[in-house]
Amino acid sequence: MDSPNIILAIIALAAGLIVLVWSADRFVDGAAALAKIFGMPPLLIGMLIVGFGTSVPEMIVSAFAALQGSPELALGNAYGSNITNIALILGVTALVNPIRVGSSIVRLEMPILLGVTAFAGVEVYTGDLTRLDAAMLLVVFAGLMGWTFWQNARKRPDSFATEVAEELSGSAMTASSAAFWTVVGLVLLVVSSRTLVWGAVEIATALGVSNLVIGLTVVALGTSLPELASSLAAVRKNEHDIALGNILGSNLFNTLAVVGIAGAISPLRVPPDVLTRDYPVMASLTLLLFLLVFGFRRKGQLTRAKGALLLAVYVAYTAHLIVVTLSSAG
Repeated sequence: MDSPNIILAIIALAAGLIVLVWSADRFVDGAAALAKIFGMPPLLIGMLIVGFGTSVPEMIVSAFAALQGSPELALGNAYGSNITNIALILGVTALVNPIRVGSSIVRLEMPILLGVTAFAGVEVYTGDLTRLDAAMLLVVFAGLMGWTFWQNARKRPDSFATEVAEELSGSAMTASSAAFWTVVGLVLLVVSSRTLVWGAVEIATALGVSNLVIGLTVVALGTSLPELASSLAAVRKNEHDIALGNILGSNLFNTLAVVGIAGAISPLRVPPDVLTRDYPVMASLTLLLFLLVFGFRRKGQLTRAKGALLLAVYVAYTAHLIVVTLSSAG
């Protein structure tokens, strides 16, 4: 690729990321306000819109990557976002303000995420993610949606629902403005995602870097920025259950819906590096998070020291990817 084209690709990648983050924020705010106006309970808004809605960028980016024949980018984006969410975002968030967990819903989501991660490992173990595998991931996701509605129907008091209700009480959007930002946010998400995928693939081709590595690093970090903004804003307001619940919901969505939709569009050949490096890192981080929050004596809290440990893992993993990439390029 000549210099003008790679400069255009870099501009497309940067502009796509900026618009993606901004439009994701507008989409989630508009959708949450609209749901509140139409009477959706706070628990459902928190779990379906705030938790899963922040992963819409990953879903659209991975769908476009699959459509454009870049399945490695789709899978790298999903698994890389999960790694980024736990190691970088929760690490940074806990350093800013230790995260206390009081919600029974959030506590229950953690073992569910462990189980879903194990199931995803079985799905990709053969080295291929067929449309049948993708359908199974989507069926499990649909089951989780049913569980979410069931939890809401129980109407038991929960600190997560209380925090979401308090957050929504500050929204002054009218129905028309909420609908406007929901639609505009979604349209810009689609446009920016397509731009981002094109730029990422062009840069990877020009530099001789695999689409998988680009997906695991630049694209995963970019699509995870809405989760970072949401979690930091939540802990600043002492909404600790939202901060952790947002990440758990996002990782559930990435593992099941994002990979499932990409695989349904185009069956994925799972790169060997995913099986030997990236999936084990994602699964180990998920287990580590469970142990750090619930497995030791100070249950229900992610302290600054634990946040520093998670952040160190992210730095080490990213440094390893850079070293491997430079070695292969050389």
